[in-house]
Amino acid sequence: MKARTAFLVLLTAGVVGSAAWLVFWSPVLGVRSIEIVGNLTVPSDQIERQAGVAKLHPLATVDLDEVESRVMAIRQLATAKIDRVWPGTLKIEVIEREPVAALYVGGKAAVVDGHGVVIEVRDMAPPLLPVLKVERPAAGDPATMAALQVIRGLPGSLAGKVRQVRATSAEDVSFDLSDGRTVIWGGSDRGDDKARILTTLLRREADVFDVSSPDVVTLK
Repeated sequence: MKARTAFLVLLTAGVVGSAAWLVFWSPVLGVRSIEIVGNLTVPSDQIERQAGVAKLHPLATVDLDEVESRVMAIRQLATAKIDRVWPGTLKIEVIEREPVAALYVGGKAAVVDGHGVVIEVRDMAPPLLPVLKVERPAAGDPATMAALQVIRGLPGSLAGKVRQVRATSAEDVSFDLSDGRTVIWGGSDRGDDKARILTTLLRREADVFDVSSPDVVTLK
């Protein structure tokens, strides 16, 4: 009886040990493919290289937090989620930052998202993005953040017409339209009301539309 018990213990230990080796050290359950989803402009091979996970590395021992940290070094990405998909796939799901405006700094155009994060630096601003002009361009600067909030809140019918946005303070945002007309927007409050009113006013002849106070608008 004792011999049988000892045999069963050894057999169980052997099975557990083999399973552990199979999962944690063997390439049998290693990373055979990397699935990347959610990327639109960032190439998949760039994300895969940045992840830095070797093929056949045991999937169970991949440090997901470390991979996420490496992938998030790509500044065009807003989020990255890393998951194991057994038996041999590492899944990387990303969300890219959305370009909202461009800022000229030192002769270069910095493309930024709605939070003021620089996505990329170019020689020239992309033609469809509004150029933002503020005194101290930076994420966290009140004037910069107010201007970006205004841009983000504009409906598509208006956003596509904006060519240049200026902000001297968080309460003094204005922008120029593609047809040369100017809109004085004010602060980022009551954006829906201002957009609705402005859409109606743009049917009228004027050079300047002041909707900074939606209850009392003026045209010049």
